[in-house]
Amino acid sequence: MTDKQGFASTSLPRHLLRGATGFGALIGSVALLPVLGLGSLLLAPVGLLALRGCPACWAIGLVQTISMGRLQRSCRDGVCELSVARSSSSHEHREGRSSDSLTDRSRA
Repeated sequence: MTDKQGFASTSLPRHLLRGATGFGALIGSVALLPVLGLGSLLLAPVGLLALRGCPACWAIGLVQTISMGRLQRSCRDGVCELSVARSSSSHEHREGRSSDSLTDRSRA
């Protein structure tokens, strides 16, 4: 698994705009069916394109966009942990302590 955020946007407002466009187009394609006929279904591909394929993908991207830069995954000796990201100087200090605690747990 890579650290790349596959569904995340570069900013939260951009992601929310994509969601509003996508869901609006999908809802509009169905809601405008009585008014515009089958032509309104042309909005459905626009909605799916804005959502990058599916509403669930957009929701996953929303969570990734919100957590980007706030959470950090670290893996050592086959054990992965998810923690709150710290500044670089305090992060190095925490890693030193966490590696000791991992070593202590494996010795126990």
